[in-house]
Amino acid sequence: MSNFDKLTLQALEATAAASATYLDACDSGAGNSRLDPEYYRACGDLLIRIFSLVDPERDFPDLLKRSPAAREIADSIELRRRIEAGKLRYHP
Repeated sequence: MSNFDKLTLQALEATAAASATYLDACDSGAGNSRLDPEYYRACGDLLIRIFSLVDPERDFPDLLKRSPAAREIADSIELRRRIEAGKLRYHP
């Protein structure tokens, strides 16, 4: 994981929050959000990329508290890291 300066982390958090907000609105069936499948996927992909570069629990704890989509993606990335670490340990 990279170490980013405060300004970069703030920009990444704002971008992640915007993506997570759209995902959460679509997932909750909010009537004011129309699902655009391409945009939905792009938002998910963007969150995956951002969360792969940072430690979301350390860097974006408030986002994880308020966004189910952000939590789900962060959990998925952590699970993937554990699986990869386990594979390296047993199958070098």
